Amino acid sequence: MMTLAAVLLGFALDAALGDPRWLPHPVVGMGRIISWAEPRLRSVFPDTPSGRRAAGRVLAFGLSLGSGLVTWCALALAGMLHPALRFALETWLCYQLLATCELRRQSMAVASALTERGLEAGRQAVSRIVGRDTGALDEAGVVRAAVETVAENASDGVVAPLLYMMVGGAPLAMAYKAVNTLDSMVGYKNERYLDFGRASARLDDVANFVPARFAALCLIVSAPLVGLSGEGAWRIWRRDRARHASPNAAQTEAVMAGALGVRLMGPAPYAGRMVDKPTIGDAVRPIQVEDIRRANRLMVAGVLVALAVASCIRLAVA
Repeated sequence: MMTLAAVLLGFALDAALGDPRWLPHPVVGMGRIISWAEPRLRSVFPDTPSGRRAAGRVLAFGLSLGSGLVTWCALALAGMLHPALRFALETWLCYQLLATCELRRQSMAVASALTERGLEAGRQAVSRIVGRDTGALDEAGVVRAAVETVAENASDGVVAPLLYMMVGGAPLAMAYKAVNTLDSMVGYKNERYLDFGRASARLDDVANFVPARFAALCLIVSAPLVGLSGEGAWRIWRRDRARHASPNAAQTEAVMAGALGVRLMGPAPYAGRMVDKPTIGDAVRPIQVEDIRRANRLMVAGVLVALAVASCIRLAVA
């Protein structure tokens, strides 16, 4: 019960406060560890495909297991001092590991920039939340990038860590967050990371397999609750959920496309070259700036449904 209370309070704090810039954030620390460890591990193992894969496995499993273990030890030590201290620490960690408010804040900043200051401001705003090149995007491309980010991160940034908190508290959620951070930093299929980042990418696929599908179903249920198309969300999810190189990314993006009645994905520029990606959804109508707001309404509703369902399951098995 204490873990459930910590998760619920942490969720409330995140929804109300977001990520204050002055607070130290675990993901920042993980990123620094990855940047520090990568060159050192590469120097220890042979510069061959098998050597790079071995170095990548050490980083992937070492950081994820280490993050969970350090968190467990910190909570155990806090509990030895006083149960209330353990509860406060776990609440703070749960708060730090969720991103509902920040996802909404950053994506809505794109909508505000486009509406108030024009296309170039919109490109700059969306460049802070996506990995693609944004300098040549038109308005529809900027909006599409923001909507896709909301859809994907509804799972990666909120529902997935929420589920892991419900199962194993802050330690398991911290291990998940390490996996997710590893994938975002080294899980690329390019010359530098094809071998070194393979373990991180595959570990991320496994860790997100159930959460991505659970998040998609929660979004489908939520679509009619916020005035969007539940039928479209269900139909496009069933049809297009596998249209992505990742087994998980298109799950929530397909729901979002169907609920909004727009087409997402398609060719996009990355690192100076155009990457040909399949489209998701049908262009029932042109995508527009207001779709960023609609996407956020659906994201928030879906997250609340996920929280309610996960809490009920946690109470049932407690």
